[in-house]
Amino acid sequence: MKFLRLIISVVFLVLFYFNNANAELPPLIPKDVLFGNPERINAQLSPDGQYLTYVSPDEKNVQQIWIRTVGREDDKILTADKNRGIRRYSWAYDNQHLLYMKDSDGDENYHLYSVNIQTGLVRDLTPFEGKRAQLIAVDPAAKNELLVTINLKDRRKADLYRINLTNGATEFDAGNPGNIVGWVPDAQFKVRAATATTSEGGFEILYRDDVDQPWKSLRRWGPDDEGQAISFSSDNKMLFAITSHDANAVRLISIDLQKGNEAVLAEDPQYDISTGEFEGRGEGTGVIIHPTKKIIQAVSFYRETLQWQALDKTISTDFEVLRNLHKGQISINSRDLSDNIWIVSYNRDDGPTAYYLYDRKKQTGKLLFMSEPRLEGLQLASMKPISFISRDGLTIHGYLTTPVGIPTKNLPTVLLVHGGPWARDTWGFNPQVQWLANRGYAVLQVNYRGSRGYGKNFLKAGNKEWGGKMQEDLVDATQWIVKQGLADPKRIAIMGRSYGGYAVLAGLTFTPDLFAAGVDIVGPSNLSTLLKSIPPHFAPMKAMFSQRVGDPESEADLLKSRSPLFFVDRMKAPLLIAQGGNDPRVKQAESEQIVEAMRKANKPVEYILYPDEGHYFLRPENRIHLNSVIETFLGKHLGGRVEPPGDIKGHSGITK
Repeated sequence: MKFLRLIISVVFLVLFYFNNANAELPPLIPKDVLFGNPERINAQLSPDGQYLTYVSPDEKNVQQIWIRTVGREDDKILTADKNRGIRRYSWAYDNQHLLYMKDSDGDENYHLYSVNIQTGLVRDLTPFEGKRAQLIAVDPAAKNELLVTINLKDRRKADLYRINLTNGATEFDAGNPGNIVGWVPDAQFKVRAATATTSEGGFEILYRDDVDQPWKSLRRWGPDDEGQAISFSSDNKMLFAITSHDANAVRLISIDLQKGNEAVLAEDPQYDISTGEFEGRGEGTGVIIHPTKKIIQAVSFYRETLQWQALDKTISTDFEVLRNLHKGQISINSRDLSDNIWIVSYNRDDGPTAYYLYDRKKQTGKLLFMSEPRLEGLQLASMKPISFISRDGLTIHGYLTTPVGIPTKNLPTVLLVHGGPWARDTWGFNPQVQWLANRGYAVLQVNYRGSRGYGKNFLKAGNKEWGGKMQEDLVDATQWIVKQGLADPKRIAIMGRSYGGYAVLAGLTFTPDLFAAGVDIVGPSNLSTLLKSIPPHFAPMKAMFSQRVGDPESEADLLKSRSPLFFVDRMKAPLLIAQGGNDPRVKQAESEQIVEAMRKANKPVEYILYPDEGHYFLRPENRIHLNSVIETFLGKHLGGRVEPPGDIKGHSGITK
């Protein structure tokens, strides 16, 4: 019997070592497949259901809006942008115009453009140099009108204007006292509700009986709560809002405007109603409102994955059908005004997004296209939800992605930190995550305290904890993955954008022995200079920044103690910094001041500037170039695979 056990053990060990010896990563996925422009995204229907539009590159690889007649293959290009391309757009209810925003090289001074689908005429509807416009609403009740905010009179506040689509005329609609951050029109497209910030760092819903009546406060929240108005009912007797008062998580409520009564329509004890605005997920999430009936039909909660709750029984069956139509998270991207035809997208973690045309009457779906067909058939990694307990007892959630084809043990690892910080990482296809996993790295994403989506107590736990407990959560996550045996403790890098870039700098200065390398993309280095240089349109949120980060006047010592710029002498690990030259949020000086300090202290730093980018790098040539630089940097310091860089044409990166 002992001899038999010995034979079994020997066979097991031989098989184990044979399998590991032959385990290997899949072929390198070219960076242009992951970071180049996708083939087709953002599919939408015209309100009359006659046309399908989408975003796709032109012959010069610039993203444009394309159009086809539903049921035909008569695709043609509508726009001719020559720079950073178009990504988001919407239909006007006149069925003749598409609307999109465009800034200048990332400066965030957006102009609103329209393009006529018949004539191809492109018109700048807000041709005001150095001003920032924002599309607020379109509505079937006023097919030829748009509500738009523009900071024409004062760069710190945006007043509301009504624009006529037919002739382009702009008419003043409502003044902003300086604290309004959202406007809501009623069922007749008259603006009668607004969301404003308060001097204490909270929010307030303003309401007026008619446009010639004064504003009055309908509901007010302190700095620990959130709230905003989202829509009126069809009879204008109810106002729908999302708010966290009397609860931990943000929930959907209705407010009776005559009686003042409130009713909860949808809630979860732990997870916020997903608005789609702060998570950076783009299309098709949040609250679904019928465009003519003004009924709240469904809401989404982002738990580990995106999950829908149907409130309108007429669409419950549709969600059941859609769940069985294709693999992935469901998003309702668009629908015709009769609500018979939907465009539905399916997002998965290990493949491209699928777009379907769904017929509600027949309850059948037809595949339109995949976002990036080149991803199909590739060996892509799965993203797994994880959680752990922080040192002070909070449950911290996140996602772990490990390479395909090799044992998940003692791996070089990248701690990838999301920006915001009042955002969150989500499940689904992430080009950066797939790229790192394909190069041989485990990728850990952490929704540290202060991340949005997990209720107000979790959000509030991050107040004034930049570089403090928020950073400790990242340290605890790093120690957790080492204890699991997944990460090689000597080969862990920290990488992130915006707040994530700040976390990189904090990690390398406050815990200098923990990370082998750092990659900071547009990360602030000095919290005081960051807060003093916020763009003018952030002015209404100044009190919130003071509440959540710190006041640069009264809490200068706190902010200095959390600013990596003043602790570069502690740094040991090499650092790579990338910066957009036109970034209005984290200005170029934030990167250059820490580069200068590091070089004076003889600390290893590489710095690359992209003069034609802002807070986000949109030109595919720049994305590919930056990630080529990062890949070489990580390969040098962590040992992951590196694709031969080749000749990346057209990028603007300058090594400084």
